[in-house]
Amino acid sequence: MRPKPSRRTTATGALIAVTALLAVGVQAGSAAAAPDAAPATPSAPVAGKADPGALPKALSPAQRAELIREANATKAATAGELGLGAQEKLVVRDVVQDRDGTTHTRYERTYAGLPVLGGDLVVATTKAGVTEGVSKASKADLRSVDTNADVPAAAATKQALSAAKAEGSTKAATERAPREVVWMANDKPTLAYETVVGGIQKGGTPNELHVVTDAATGEKLYEWQAVHEGTGNTQYSGQVTLGTAPSFTLTDTTRGNHKTYNLNRGTSGTGTLFSGPDDVWGNGAASNAETAGADAHFGAALTWDYFKNVHGRSGIRGDGVGAYSRVHYGNNYVNAFWQDSCFCMTYGDGAGNAKPLTSIDVAAHEMSHGVTANTAGLVYSGESGGLNEATSDIFAAAVEFSANNAQDVGDYMVGEKIDINGNGTPLRYMDKPSKDGASKDYWYSGIGSVDVHYSSGPANHFFYLLSEGSGAKTINGVSYNSATSDGLPVTGIGRAKAEQIWFKALATKFTSTTNYAAARTGTLAVAGELYGTTSAEYKSVADAWAGIAVGTRPGGSGGTVFENTAAVAIPDNGAAVTSTVNVTGRTGNAPAALPVGVDITHTWRGDLVVDLIAPDGTVYPLKSSSSGDSADNVVETYTVNASSEAANGAWKLRVQDVAAQDTGRINSVKLTFP
Repeated sequence: MRPKPSRRTTATGALIAVTALLAVGVQAGSAAAAPDAAPATPSAPVAGKADPGALPKALSPAQRAELIREANATKAATAGELGLGAQEKLVVRDVVQDRDGTTHTRYERTYAGLPVLGGDLVVATTKAGVTEGVSKASKADLRSVDTNADVPAAAATKQALSAAKAEGSTKAATERAPREVVWMANDKPTLAYETVVGGIQKGGTPNELHVVTDAATGEKLYEWQAVHEGTGNTQYSGQVTLGTAPSFTLTDTTRGNHKTYNLNRGTSGTGTLFSGPDDVWGNGAASNAETAGADAHFGAALTWDYFKNVHGRSGIRGDGVGAYSRVHYGNNYVNAFWQDSCFCMTYGDGAGNAKPLTSIDVAAHEMSHGVTANTAGLVYSGESGGLNEATSDIFAAAVEFSANNAQDVGDYMVGEKIDINGNGTPLRYMDKPSKDGASKDYWYSGIGSVDVHYSSGPANHFFYLLSEGSGAKTINGVSYNSATSDGLPVTGIGRAKAEQIWFKALATKFTSTTNYAAARTGTLAVAGELYGTTSAEYKSVADAWAGIAVGTRPGGSGGTVFENTAAVAIPDNGAAVTSTVNVTGRTGNAPAALPVGVDITHTWRGDLVVDLIAPDGTVYPLKSSSSGDSADNVVETYTVNASSEAANGAWKLRVQDVAAQDTGRINSVKLTFP
């Protein structure tokens, strides 16, 4: 039996995951840490064309298979070059290539034969075979892991079933016996069990709940949901041409044999392949079962064409194999979802079975989840989960614009056709995400605890700013007005370039644990590869991230800073202390997104409660205490809506240590006004 560690040596919640999972509290780095800050430039950069060699090469399935074969043949040598331990092995998952021959190989890892959750990495090699970069989901060493379980697998099963039932799942049952894995934490890899629970989620969506249990203590380390919610006469796109088989079935023989099935209100199985006496599908009305099939089939074809024609990717996996679609799921089911396990998209018919969720952008959104699963594998929880959802929204918009359909024109809204709210409003907005009533416009330190459909807001906002820029404008008849967190403008580079940067970052830089800070780093790296680090495109990427409170602008152009750098000791488990920033010379009120930079040294940050106090005494909570937050220090930039406060006056950072045994100090606090 292993001894149970004390409070000071346990880091529950400071854990990392992999292609399928991730602990919310451990995505490495802070979005305000401004990783890889762009260099200052003496003159305004000029927009240019992408370096053609850095663009993705369109690989045929056979070419991709050959690259994978080559990677498998050399993976032992690659592991040695990377300095992996004797018990570690690499497993090739995906390969993409640039036009100049640079190859990006994505690997999973095993340890003593066990899958490693959180061990994925991407290795970039030149045409000459020289390694030029490695992106890792975790930087921890994978060594000396105890592979002897102290807790029986049955305990993990019981815990997983309890977790599923607590979330409202019905018919919950384990889909397979718990498997032993290595859960790769930031501080120490740990032997664990992974259990998958099936059944039905609350609301009717199929359940694939993964629960990770510490094999030494029986403690639940993490849980995540694997189901990502999400001539034809169509309901939303008018009369369109569909790819079908000569025998009159919805089988797209030119796009990997993608098939569309009718579940006929069922909730399991494949359903019945749509077939008929002729090649005419649906009549444009929801009452005709073929109509939803035509919409879903059309959306899948558009998405296939987009990724192939724009990004050189042949199918979701890049192997030329089509997924399949299922329509008419359940009864009055108001959702759509992607499942890796079936490699398929599924669509409900909406309230009253009158508005199937089969519009172009919804179809593209769900299919893009498959692309993400087979590239970065962004874990569907925490900040990486928000980026996963945003990626699907980003490519949903991209496909809709690319389709150029007169009945469903391109826009920066999600689900505007399906009337999921019942009042004609979209599901989400990209120019100002908070217009949906729940999504967040800007990054802040606690965003990882928000539902992924709402924590996606800042990334959606980033993409809109990068594409179109800030301020008011009208596009395809839709009015937008996008503000920034720092009140400074962002110059857009055009949607095509923004799509290009996001996809290449997804395919070559992001890993399963990428958070907002790492996404900034990855997209800046790609912008540098494509356009150069002194280009207008590179600057706009940095500015757009700063516009959602992630990192700083090139050259430090972040507005007027008021700062107090006098050190203030924080009593252990004692009274609150303050650090005052005097703001003068401003007119009017503070901004709606006031950046508050906090630098605190402390040996157990979970003990701390941190607030901003306005000159009139109004308290703005920045950070609450948490017994599971074991990391050191608080070095972050928070964003508060201080628009009701006069800018001038004495602003105070208040910090209180509410638990014993640890000490610290306030190093500085700064407020940035546009």
